[in-house]
Amino acid sequence: MSSPVPPDQVDTVRGFNRFYTRRLGVLEQHLLNTPFSLTEARVLYELAYREAPLAKEIGAELGIDAGYLSRILQSFDDQGLISRKPSPDDRRQSRIGLTAKGRTTYGRLEQRSQQEIAAMLAGLQPSERSRLVASMTTIERLLRAAPSQGPVLRGPQPGDIGWVVQSHGAFYAAEYGFDTSFEALVAEIAGRFLASHDPRRERCWIAELDGAQAGSLFLVQASDEVAKLRLLLVTPQARGHRLGQRMVQEAICFARQCGYRKVTLWTQSILVAARKIYQDAGFILVATEPHRSFGTDLIGETWELTL
Repeated sequence: MSSPVPPDQVDTVRGFNRFYTRRLGVLEQHLLNTPFSLTEARVLYELAYREAPLAKEIGAELGIDAGYLSRILQSFDDQGLISRKPSPDDRRQSRIGLTAKGRTTYGRLEQRSQQEIAAMLAGLQPSERSRLVASMTTIERLLRAAPSQGPVLRGPQPGDIGWVVQSHGAFYAAEYGFDTSFEALVAEIAGRFLASHDPRRERCWIAELDGAQAGSLFLVQASDEVAKLRLLLVTPQARGHRLGQRMVQEAICFARQCGYRKVTLWTQSILVAARKIYQDAGFILVATEPHRSFGTDLIGETWELTL
């Protein structure tokens, strides 16, 4: 049974909410001096990071009234920001996606948001920024701790990159007999991302289940037109939640938003579960090559997806 909440704690949280919404400017009629309200920007975000969702899926995720959402989508349609295609499962429902204009519009909004937050943080000392981010991480973790919350995907937080390296090393040693040279490779890839990635065109997803890390995936830039998937992992404890599929779909949506023409990846023939995820996402096997790496004989595979 939950204990009564003291009124002063409720007042403190409400006061923080008022302060923070004013600080981010979300009480203005339009968000970040754009033509969009906060709700409209959230709908654009869902369309950018979901693979052709139904309107009811967006409404359920954001808790938006169906009539209000319908008006937002009609406005987007009138502006040429979205396209609609009948769902093959139910012709009465439409799958919704961003048009090229819609992706460009969302990209500008995302860039402006990044700039606004960066400007806000720039006024703080490095130690103050670290305290602020750590506090925000704590707030998010605690509020997500309710039993009703299922698996989530999020960006990396302090300690996550080290977890990626350790988990890959331990898992592949136990499952496939890889030696420490594999962990060294993972450390090199993850460390390079942590030190110098471009957040506008590169991203890391951390899967979380019951408050603990459960998986990872990186998308990095190979060239102006080609992105590369790296370090896909789902822990044995988190299998059955389709986290691998969700991370790959998130990465594909992000790659499209960034304007990449192709996504490529390198994997091994023995990684049957991962190969199935890539194949189901539309990747095509384009090359194979036997090699000896990580202390064992392997068949490397290159897969590609044209966007």
